[in-house]
Amino acid sequence: MATCPECDAEIEVDEFDVDKGDQLSCPECGSNLEVVSVSPLELDLADDDDEDDDDDEADEDEDDDADADETDDEETDDGEDEGWDE
Repeated sequence: MATCPECDAEIEVDEFDVDKGDQLSCPECGSNLEVVSVSPLELDLADDDDEDDDDDEADEDEDDDADADETDDEETDDGEDEGWDE
């Protein structure tokens, strides 16, 4: 039996079924928890690195789209001035 550090709810976890570093979700408050010790069984709030990684990937995708737009503009510019009469 372990206790959620967020809401103090008792969580039934068999210490033989989990390893240090495993992540669980509290059934009461929904917090993401990480197993920090198996003997005795202790849980702590898990880092939300996955969400940060998703945000970083989204930013990279936006940067790639901007680069693609610039490349498209360069490809259509073949040195001729369109619309200019000399």
